[in-house]
Amino acid sequence: MRKILIVGPSWVGDMVMAQSLFMRLKADDECEIDVLAPAWSLPILARMPQVRRGIVMPLGHGRFGLTTRWHLGKELAREGYGQSIVLPGSFKSALVPFFARIPQRTGFRGEMRYVLINDMRPLDRAQLPMTVQRFVALGQPHEAAPAPISPPTPRLQADSANQAALRERFKLDPARPAIAFMPGAEYGPAKQWPPTHYAKLAHLLAARGFQIWVLGSEKDNAVARPIANGNPSVVDLTGQTSLGDAVDLIALAHAVVCNDSGLMHVAAALDVPLVALFGSTSPEHTAPLSQRAVIETLRLTCAPCFERRCPLGHTRCLTGIAPEKVLKALEPFIDTTSTS
Repeated sequence: MRKILIVGPSWVGDMVMAQSLFMRLKADDECEIDVLAPAWSLPILARMPQVRRGIVMPLGHGRFGLTTRWHLGKELAREGYGQSIVLPGSFKSALVPFFARIPQRTGFRGEMRYVLINDMRPLDRAQLPMTVQRFVALGQPHEAAPAPISPPTPRLQADSANQAALRERFKLDPARPAIAFMPGAEYGPAKQWPPTHYAKLAHLLAARGFQIWVLGSEKDNAVARPIANGNPSVVDLTGQTSLGDAVDLIALAHAVVCNDSGLMHVAAALDVPLVALFGSTSPEHTAPLSQRAVIETLRLTCAPCFERRCPLGHTRCLTGIAPEKVLKALEPFIDTTSTS
């Protein structure tokens, strides 16, 4: 059986979208897929049935670590991989497959890595505007058409045993439907809908009988605090769950409201209805891959700017999206579930 080593991306959302590549590879050929990726991604990979195992990249994001990469490559050389697909475009990301002497090393042209990548693909950004299309294109034969028309939709599998444990641990009411909020955005505040808007929406949903779970890392405590303040229907779980826990809790939610973030892609891959709020970024590039996703964006003339912070200082691309508008977008998903 052909063995493939994927060098995975460094962001949660990109790792979720990479499952489309894994699904395409498994559909086209009998193969085993291992993924070299950051340690945080292992719970995501464990919920992808196409992946045989995740291999931890022992270097943090941005670290070169030539000696470490050389030793890891020598260790992986014993696995007998026939191909490596390098999803990041950096020079250093292509080093381990080169050191492992994997015969076919596939990747897009980037950062002067002509020796490291011997199956070099040109990237036509107009032909492949979406990140997921670019990932899937690398899994096709070199001579194939560059644009996959319909990439497979990512589908994560939740851990039911962990779901039961989380309900017990956080005393979550199973009889009351939950809406999950993910108000954080690792990239920066230009992607974050205001906490005051989330708080207003939480009150509107609580009045209709919903409980609200606020999910995110410890970094999101500050934006979660005003959402939970004065609203007993809000359960602030930021900083209290692992990434795997967040995946399993999102799968339990009736619907999701979130920024353009990694957890947005998790929700889409779990096929949970969601409303995604786009400001400085573009849904044309990183839209949630789900038929049950509604995208709210104002499409201002200054957007998308792709900046971490609003260069004009007002972030109107997000502040202008009213909580009432988001509630209306949620209506098709919640109108038969309200308990009020």
